[in-house]
Amino acid sequence: MDEKFITFMETVDERFRSFVCQTNEYLTENSCKCDIKLQKSGYVVSYVLNDSKRTLATFVSRKTGMKLRIYPEHIQEYQNFLDTLPEKVKKEIKKASVCKRLVNANDCNPKCVMGYTFALDGEQYQKCRYMAFQPALSEENNPYIKQFLEKELQAGISQTN
Repeated sequence: MDEKFITFMETVDERFRSFVCQTNEYLTENSCKCDIKLQKSGYVVSYVLNDSKRTLATFVSRKTGMKLRIYPEHIQEYQNFLDTLPEKVKKEIKKASVCKRLVNANDCNPKCVMGYTFALDGEQYQKCRYMAFQPALSEENNPYIKQFLEKELQAGISQTN
């Protein structure tokens, strides 16, 4: 394991170290490059798909704990999965910032990558890509986070075939 990753792991809550390690292994085995940066708030560990240079997910440290920000570019293909998420995660998604560029392209920085339009519990949402999908690591959320990553990778693979 890379020295930076080992140092990052020391900052991860002991309860979630195994999950973070498994997630790292899964993503790196599935064509993702791990990129680690130290910022004021702590480590930011991103997983970039080698073939597209697109970030799939990023571990971010917050005062409230560690979160995994997921960038689901293929959300339309499996948006029904969102309805299976724990209520706490759904609530976070619903209260995330609206994507200004989706609502009015002139309201946001033109260099900003647009967010996501998706359905959750029968309602349409247009959410910012940086705020919408970042569940906190927890015993309840971790299995769903794993499924979310698997679905995104599978959808990406099916599009390239």
